[in-house]
Amino acid sequence: MELAHSILLNEDAYNQLGEVQKAEFIFDWLRYLEKLLIATSRSDVREKQKTLVEQLLSLLNSSPGPPTRKLLAKNLALLYSIGDTFSVYETIDKCNDLIRSKDDSPSYLPTKLAAVVCLGSLYKKLGRVLGNTFTDTVGNILKAMKSAESQGRYEIMLSLQNILNGLGAAATPCHRDVYKAARSCLTDRSMAVRCAAAKCLLELQNEAVFMWSTDLDSVATLCFKSFEGSNYDVRISVSKLLGTVLAKAIISKHPGAAASRQSTRRVSLEEVLELLGTGFLRGSSGFLRASGDMLKGTSSVSRDVRVGVTQAYVVFISTLGGTWLEKNFAAFLSHILSLVSQSHPKATQTQIDAVCSRRCVSFILRATVGGLLGEKAQIAAAKDICQAIWKLKKVMDAVMSDGNLETRLGSADVAASQHILVCALQELGNLIHSLGTTAAPLLQDSSAGILDNVISVTLHPSISVRLAAAWCLHCIAVALPSYLTPLLDRCLERLAVLKSSPEAVTGFSFAVAALLGAVKHCPLGIPHGKGKIIMALAEDLLCSAAQNSRLSAQRTQAGWLLIAALMTLGPAFVGHHLARVLLLWKCVFPVSPEDLESEKSRGDSFTWQVTLEGRAGALCAIKSFVAHCGDLLTEEVIQHLVPPLPCAVDLLTQLSSILKTYGSPLKTPSVVYRQRLYELLILLSPETYEGNLSAILKELAADLTAPDIQVAASTFLLPPLCHQDDLLILSPLLQETDHRFIEEQLLLGSGIACGSLEYDPYSIYEKDVEGDSVPKPLPPTLSVTSSAVKLFGVVCAHVGEAQRLLVLEQLLDSIKHTKGARQQVVQLHVVSAVSSFLKYVAGSKGHLGPEEVRRPVLALVMGALESPNPLLRCAAAEAWARLAQVVEDGVFTAALAQVSFDKLKSARDAVTRTGHSLALGSLHRYLGGISSQHLNSCVGILYTLSQDSTSPDVQTWALHSLSLIIDSAGPLYHTHAEPTLSLIIMLLLNVPPTHAEVHQSLGRCLNALITTLGPELQGNSTSVSTLRSSCLLGCAVMQDNPDCLVQAQAISCLQQLHMFAPRHVNLSSLVSCLCEILLDNSVLVNLCSPYLLLRRAVLACLRQLVQREAAEVSEHAVMLAKNSGEELTLDANIREVGLEGALLTLLDKETDRKLCHDIKETLNHMLTSMAVDKLSFWLKLCKDVLAASADFAAVTCVDTMQEEEGDRGDDASVLTSRSDGRPHPFTNPRWATRVFAAECVCRIITQCENAHSAHFDVALAQDLKKKDSRSDFLVLHLADLIRMAFMAATDHSDQLRLSGLETLLVVIRRFATIPEPEFPGHVILEQYQANVGAALRPAFTSETPPDVTAKACQVCSAWIASGVVSDLNDIRRVHQLLVASLTKIQVGKEALSHLYNESASTMEILAVLKAWAEVYIIAVERHKNHRQPLKTPPACSEESVGNGSISPDGLLDLVHADLGTLSRLWLAALQDFALLTLPSEFASQLPVEGGAFYTAETSENAKLHYYNSWALILHATALWLTGTGFVVADPDEGAPNLSRPVTPTSMCQGSSSGPRVKSPEDVYTERFHLILGISVKFLCSLRSDATMESITACLHALQALLDVPWPRSKIGSDQDLGIELLNVLHRVILTRESPSIQLASLEVVRQIICAAQEPP
Repeated sequence: MELAHSILLNEDAYNQLGEVQKAEFIFDWLRYLEKLLIATSRSDVREKQKTLVEQLLSLLNSSPGPPTRKLLAKNLALLYSIGDTFSVYETIDKCNDLIRSKDDSPSYLPTKLAAVVCLGSLYKKLGRVLGNTFTDTVGNILKAMKSAESQGRYEIMLSLQNILNGLGAAATPCHRDVYKAARSCLTDRSMAVRCAAAKCLLELQNEAVFMWSTDLDSVATLCFKSFEGSNYDVRISVSKLLGTVLAKAIISKHPGAAASRQSTRRVSLEEVLELLGTGFLRGSSGFLRASGDMLKGTSSVSRDVRVGVTQAYVVFISTLGGTWLEKNFAAFLSHILSLVSQSHPKATQTQIDAVCSRRCVSFILRATVGGLLGEKAQIAAAKDICQAIWKLKKVMDAVMSDGNLETRLGSADVAASQHILVCALQELGNLIHSLGTTAAPLLQDSSAGILDNVISVTLHPSISVRLAAAWCLHCIAVALPSYLTPLLDRCLERLAVLKSSPEAVTGFSFAVAALLGAVKHCPLGIPHGKGKIIMALAEDLLCSAAQNSRLSAQRTQAGWLLIAALMTLGPAFVGHHLARVLLLWKCVFPVSPEDLESEKSRGDSFTWQVTLEGRAGALCAIKSFVAHCGDLLTEEVIQHLVPPLPCAVDLLTQLSSILKTYGSPLKTPSVVYRQRLYELLILLSPETYEGNLSAILKELAADLTAPDIQVAASTFLLPPLCHQDDLLILSPLLQETDHRFIEEQLLLGSGIACGSLEYDPYSIYEKDVEGDSVPKPLPPTLSVTSSAVKLFGVVCAHVGEAQRLLVLEQLLDSIKHTKGARQQVVQLHVVSAVSSFLKYVAGSKGHLGPEEVRRPVLALVMGALESPNPLLRCAAAEAWARLAQVVEDGVFTAALAQVSFDKLKSARDAVTRTGHSLALGSLHRYLGGISSQHLNSCVGILYTLSQDSTSPDVQTWALHSLSLIIDSAGPLYHTHAEPTLSLIIMLLLNVPPTHAEVHQSLGRCLNALITTLGPELQGNSTSVSTLRSSCLLGCAVMQDNPDCLVQAQAISCLQQLHMFAPRHVNLSSLVSCLCEILLDNSVLVNLCSPYLLLRRAVLACLRQLVQREAAEVSEHAVMLAKNSGEELTLDANIREVGLEGALLTLLDKETDRKLCHDIKETLNHMLTSMAVDKLSFWLKLCKDVLAASADFAAVTCVDTMQEEEGDRGDDASVLTSRSDGRPHPFTNPRWATRVFAAECVCRIITQCENAHSAHFDVALAQDLKKKDSRSDFLVLHLADLIRMAFMAATDHSDQLRLSGLETLLVVIRRFATIPEPEFPGHVILEQYQANVGAALRPAFTSETPPDVTAKACQVCSAWIASGVVSDLNDIRRVHQLLVASLTKIQVGKEALSHLYNESASTMEILAVLKAWAEVYIIAVERHKNHRQPLKTPPACSEESVGNGSISPDGLLDLVHADLGTLSRLWLAALQDFALLTLPSEFASQLPVEGGAFYTAETSENAKLHYYNSWALILHATALWLTGTGFVVADPDEGAPNLSRPVTPTSMCQGSSSGPRVKSPEDVYTERFHLILGISVKFLCSLRSDATMESITACLHALQALLDVPWPRSKIGSDQDLGIELLNVLHRVILTRESPSIQLASLEVVRQIICAAQEPP
C-alpha cells in the first residue's frame, strides 16, 4: 500500500496487481492524493497537472465503483481549483461525451455514472469560473435522465444538487428544467432516487423563488405524493424539504426584482398551516378528488402520508426557531389541535384513525414545545394549553347541563372535543413533567387554575379524556411531589362524595390510580395512613356495586383498580391489608364447579358483563400484588392465593359457550378476562396451577388458531422472539429512531391500532417502559395473543410428553387446513408460540422430549423459514438454532446444518436463500464453532451468496449471517480473515450506494472481523499491516457512504480499531468527522443528524476517545472549528466554548436517555483529565450554564451580594456579563443541565485537591500567578464558586437547590481553614458570610421539602463548625436557623407535615439533631483546647477576646441554651437506632407504635436515615453525659461540670417500668450500656460501606465516655466487658488501615487499661 502514496499513480506497481487489489490500490491512491494536493505548493501541482489529469481521466474509463468515482471527482475538482483551469473545458466536454454515448451495456454504466459525478463535483468546486458551459451540461444530463435506470437517476439528482450549489444564483436559466426533472424523481419507484431528488430540490429552493411563492401549493402536493409508499429515509428527506420551503415562504424577504411582479405575494402563516393541514387530513389526493370521495365517505389518508406530514410540521417549526414559536404559539396550538377536532371527521373516523392522529399531534407538540422552548416559554405555553382545555370544558358543561331536547346534537360536540382534550392534557402533563419543580409558579398561579381545570375534566363523558386527565395529574405529582398528597386527598374526597355518578366513579378512580403510580417516582412518598383510606374506599365501592345497576360496572372496575394500584406501593403499605384483599379475591369466584354451572343458567348479558369485569379486575389486582410485593409471597399466602385459580380456569373454558348464549356485548369483556388470566399465570410459577395445565393448554391452542383473528400483526408478536441483532436486517422501523413514537403505526400495518391508554385503563399505574411518556397498551385482541404466546411457552414445557406431542401436531394441522390470509395469521401465531416454547425450554435448561416431538417442531420451523414474511423467517431462524440447542445432540445439529446447505445449493428464490442463510448464522451463534469443516462449508456458501448482485436482500442476509459466524467462531476464524476482508472491501467498493442495507451488513462483518482479530492488529508483520490497512480502507469507504446507518457502522469500526491499535487510527480526522456529524446540527436539534443510532455511535466513540486522549480530542475539535471557515455551519460557539461547551448544549437539547448518559460520561472524562489545566475555562462553562437561568428570582438576591463585595471589583461583573452585546453561549438551559453543571463544580474541586497545593493557598497562588500569568488556581476563583453555589441553592428547581447546597458544603469544607494573607488572623471565606446566610435562609421556609431542609442543616452545622466566622453575632444568624428547626421538630411525629411519608419527617428530624450534634462536638472541642493552654501566661489570648470575637466558650454557651432539649432528643434517637438495628428475630418485641421519631409501618425506610446520622449523635451524647452526668460515682469531681439537675428522661419510663421512678444510678447504667452497646455492635461487624466519619465518631464517643471516673469504674469492675471491648478494638486495628482510626482505637485501649488499674 505504501507504493500508492505518491502524487502520480505508480503504474508499474498498479499493473502487477490482481483485479481486487487494483481497486483497493486506486482507492488508496486517491485518498492519499486528496490530502497531498491540499498540502502541495501551486507550482508543483502545475508541473504534474497534465499527467495527473490524464491518469484521472483514464480511470474514468476503467469503470470505477461508487466510492472510487466520488473520490475521483473530488480530486479532479481539487486539482483544477489549485492548478490551472485552462484544460477544464476539455474535461467537461469529455464527460459530456461519455454521458451522450449510446452504449447501454451494464459494463459501461459505471463510466457513465462516474462522468455524471465528475461534472457535479467540478461545478460545485469551480462554480462561476466555468462561465456559461452549464446550460449545455445541465441539458445533457437531463436528457440522459430520460433513459437512465435507478442508479443513473440517483447520481444525476445528486450531481444536479452539486451543480446548483456551485453556481448559486447564476443557474437561474435552468431552474425550471431542473425543477421539472426533480418533480418526477420525487415520486420515483426507487426510494433512494426520491431521497436524492429531495436533496436536489432542497438545494434548488435556496435560489429558486418560485418554489416558495407561486408554486408553493404544487410543491406541497408533490411532497404529499412522495410520502405515499415511502420509507423512513424518504420521509426524513422529503419532510425536511417541505418544512424548509414552507418556513422560507413565511420568513423570506423577496429580492427587489421579484417584488415588481404581481405574482409574488407574501404567504401568511394561516395559509401555510392550512396547506400542511390538508396534507394531514386529506393526504395526497388533491382537493377536487377528495371532495367527491368525502361525500361517499370512502377515502382515508394513508398512514405514511400522515406520518410524513407530521415530520414536516416539526421541521417547519424548528426552522422558524424557538423565538418565533414563542410569539406565534397561540395560532400554532389552535391549528395543531384542530387537526383532531370534529370539523375534520376524516382524521378521527374510526378509533384506530383517531388514536394514530392523536399520536401525530402529540408528537408535533412534544418535538416543538418540548424541544424548542426554554423553561419560561414553556410555562407560558402550559398556560395557553390550559386555556384551550378550559374553553372546551365550558362548551361541554353547557351541553351537559342543557336539559332540553337539542342535547342530541350536543353529544356530537362531546365526541368532537374528546381528541383535542386528550392531546392537550397529555402535552400539559409532559410539559410539567419535564419542568419538574421549576413549574411550581405555574401551579401556584391562581389565574391559570391548572389543577382545577384538569380535575374538572376528570368528569368528561369520554373515557379517553378521563384517562388523559388522570395521566396529567400523575405527571404533575411526579414533577412536584409536594402536590401528590393534596391531589390524592382531593380525588379521594370527590370519589367518596360523587359515588353516584358513573363518570365521577371511573374518572376519579383513574386519577387515584395514576397518582398511586406516581408514588414510586417520589422518594419522599405519601403518608402511610392513605393506604387504609384507599382500601376502605375500594371495599366500599365493591360492596355497593350490586346496589345500583346503573353504577355496578363502574364501581366494580373502580374498586379493583384502586386495589391493584395500591399494590404498587410495595409490601410496607400492603402488608396490613393483605388479609382483606385475599378475602375479596376468594369471594369473587364461585367456590366449586357446580356453582359455576348454576351461575351459567342464571343472569343476563348485563350481569355477565359486570361479573367478567369484576373477575378480570380481581385477576389484575392479584397480578399487581405478585409483581410488586414479592416479599409478602410466603407459603401461607400462596395457599390462600391458589384455591380460586381452578375456578378461574374453568370459567375460561366456559367462555365460548357463554358468548354463544349472550352474544356480542360480552366479546370485549371476555377477551379482557382471558388476557388478565394469562398475564397472572405467566407471573405465577407453573406449580401453583399444575392441576389445570392441560385445560389451559387446550384453550391457548384454540386461542392461537381462533377463526376470528383477521390481522397478521407480526411486528409486535415476533420482535421479542427474534434476536435483537437480527432485527437490524429488517425494516429500519424496528430500530430505535427519534420518530419511533409515530413511526410505530406504520410498523403495525393498517387495520391495527397503535397502543393507547383507553385500551387498558389498568396500565395507568404501571411504570412505563419508555421513560416518561404515556403508557401505550395495545388493543386487547392483540395483547391477548401476545400473552397467549408467552404462556404457551411455559405451559407446553410443563405438560406431559404425550400431550405436548398431541398439541404440537394439532397446531401443525391447523396451518395445513387454512388458506390464504387466514393461513398466514395462523402460521404466525403458531410459530410464535413454538418459538416461545423453545426459548423457555432453552432458558430453563429443560428437554424437548422423545424424537417424535422434534418432528412437528421441525416441520413448523422449516415452513416458517421459507415464509414470504421476513420477520417470520427471522424468528424461525432463531427457533431453528434454539431447537438444536435444546436437543443438544451433535448429529442432530449437523443434520440441521446439512438441510440448510442442500436448500441453499438448490434453491433459486430469494426467500429460501435468505431464510436458510440466517439459519446457519443462528446455529453458530447458539452452538459456538460447530466444527472446522462445517465452518469452511458455511463460509464458502455465504461467500457465494453475498456476491449475488441480482438480489440485494440475499446479499444482506448472507453477509449478516457471515458476521454472526465470524463473531461466534472467534480465533478459529483467523484462517479465513484475509479472504473475508478482501471480499468485504471488494463489495464495499462495488455495491451501489442505493443498496444501503447491503452496506450495513458489510459494516457488521467488518466490525465482527476487527473484534475477532483484536489486539493482533497492533503487530508489525506484513500480513498484519495489510489486514490493518484494509480495515482502515473499509472504514474510509463507509464513512463516505451517504447512508447514516452505514456511517454509524464506520464509526463503531474505527472505535474498535482505536481500542486495539490506537497508533494507527488518525485521531484528528476521526475527531473532525465526529464533530461534523454532531455539531453541524446542534443549531436545530430536530434536524440534526436525524438518525438516533448515528448520534449514539458518535458519542460512544467520543466517550472512548476521551478516556485516553481527552486533551488531544478537545484541541482537534477547536482546530476544526477555526479552520472550517464558512464551509461547515458548525455551531458558532465551538470556537469560544470548545467541544465541552458544544456537548453541554447538546446535552440540554437531547432527549434520548442513553445518549444523555454518554454525553455526561464523556464530559466527566474530559473534566477529570483536563479541568485542572483549563480551570478558568471549565469554571466559566459551569458559571455560564448556571447564570443563564438566573433571570428568575435569584437575581434580586445576587445584587445584594454585589454591594457587599464592592471591595473586590474583579468579581462584580459576574452577572452583568450579558450587557456586552455578545449573545450568551447558553440560552435557557433546562434544570437537568444546570444540575449537571453544579455537579461538575464539585468534581472540579475534587480534581484540584489531588493537584498542586497552591489551589488551596492564596499567598502561594498569587506568587505563582505573578511569575507566570497563564497559571491558574482554584483559590483565586473562590468568589465564582460561592456565587455558583448561591445561584443553584436559591433556584426554583429542588434538584438544583440540593446540588447547590452540596456545592456550598464542599466549598466550606475545603476552604474553611485557608488564611487571608491581607488580614492576618482571618480566613478567606469570612467575607462571604452574607452570601452563605442568604443561600441557606430559603431552605428553612415552611414550604421547602424535607430533603432540601435536611441538606441545608448539614451546611449550617458545617459552616458553624468550620470556625470561619469569629463574631458571635454573625454566627447567630445561621444558628438562629437551627434553633427554629429544633422548635419545629419538637412537636412530635403527629403534628408534622402530612404531605410526605412519615419517614421523610424522620429524615428531617435526624438531620437537625445531627447538625446540632456536630456543632456541640466542635464547641466542646474548642472549649477543651482553650482550657489546656491556659497554664501558659494568658497574654496572647487576651487580645483575641478583646476585639469582640468569639470566646471559645461563646459557642458552647449558644448551644447550652438548648442542651436540655437536645440531650433528651439525642437519647431518644439513639434508643430508636438501637431498636431498629436489632436482628429480625426480635421483631415481635419491638414497640407496636414505633419509636420516638419513626412509626412502625415505615421502619424500613427510616433505618436508612438513622444509619446516616447515628454516629455524630452518639458522640455528642457521650460528650454531654461526661460533661453533666455520671455524677453519682464521685460527687466532688463531677459537681462543677453540672449545668442543670439531671432528670430521668422520658425514654427511661418505658411501659414496662410502670409508675416506679428509677434511681439515678439505674438511669446512668442504662445510658452507659446504650452507648456502649451501639458502639460495640457497630465496631464488631464493620460493613464495607461504613464511613470513616462513623468509625472515628464512634471511637471518640468511647474515649469521651472513659474520660470520667464513673464509667471507668464500671469497666474496671466488670472484667468481661473490658476484654470484649479490647477484642473488638483489636479487630478494628487489624481491618482498618487509616492511621487516625488506629490512633483513636489505641487511645481507647489505653483508657481501658488505666480503668482496670484504678482502684474500684
